[in-house]
Amino acid sequence: MKIATAGGAAVALGGMFLWAQEKVPVFKSKVDLVVLTFTVTDGHGRYINNLKPGDFKIFEDGIPEKITTFEEGNKPVMQVLDDGALKPMAVDAESPEKSDSTKASLDARGDPFSGTNVFVLFDTSNFMYRGFVYAEDAIADFVRGLDRADSVAVYTFSRNLSRASLLTRDRGSAITGLRTSVAGDDTALYNALLLTLRDAAKVPGRKVVIVFSNGPDNGSMIAPDDVRAVAEDEGIPIYVISTNEVNKDSISSGVFKRITSRTGGKAYWAKTWQKQVEAFENIREDLGNSYTVTYYPAANPNEGFRRIQVELSNDPGKRLRVRARPGYRPRSSEG
Repeated sequence: MKIATAGGAAVALGGMFLWAQEKVPVFKSKVDLVVLTFTVTDGHGRYINNLKPGDFKIFEDGIPEKITTFEEGNKPVMQVLDDGALKPMAVDAESPEKSDSTKASLDARGDPFSGTNVFVLFDTSNFMYRGFVYAEDAIADFVRGLDRADSVAVYTFSRNLSRASLLTRDRGSAITGLRTSVAGDDTALYNALLLTLRDAAKVPGRKVVIVFSNGPDNGSMIAPDDVRAVAEDEGIPIYVISTNEVNKDSISSGVFKRITSRTGGKAYWAKTWQKQVEAFENIREDLGNSYTVTYYPAANPNEGFRRIQVELSNDPGKRLRVRARPGYRPRSSEG
């Protein structure tokens, strides 16, 4: 190791001081491709399928947006051309400029970003001790029933997060990781959820996080609304299956409702194994009947919360319902 002389250190410090004077950080909005996942249902809660990009109007703060890609359920992602026609996305998996995560998102047919990247976050804290084995079975059944195009990761947590199985299409590998989990310590749900969201945000394409938890959090350093804001901004729907009763812990129930509704997901209260299996089936059905669009936002001076609105072109009676995140905050970057 070389030791700098006092004179050399002084020169270096002087240079740093001049650099600090000259390079004043300027913060500005950096808006990347926006990923928006949503469902469309009728007044009876039945999914509306086979809609096309032309059936939707996307607005951001009232400004119309041009859809770049379109995906329904687990069908291949389609590029939306200027005339509204659809064209299959073409990505060369061997291209050297493609990242590993992009290559990993190609399915056996070469379709980019097909299916959903599902992150299951399993509460293994001491609050879950009694129903631990039944919870594992419900998650395993859910994993086995995912569409073949879907990828799944299984994370577990108590006080700390464990990545039991990284994102994979190998159902056996994911379930093996799940079965290695052990019941443990206090609950740091929101810490673990934040780390899971950060992992999910690195993956291209559509992704969701499914939290399976008893509810109470007695170990997190992160506020739940801060975590919710990250999911909202990244466009990652959160689903929650709570093994508690909705009225037993009003604080956790309120947080779960807020986190799921603000990200385009849903919350379920399922104390019994049968209810847990039913909740997972509902989530799986939701994923298979959702739409995902992407767009590059039009010029917008708003650097704060931008409100997203999805309208249907052919719904004069406003009888159909769209469930989506209400908006996001564009990233700030140093320029």
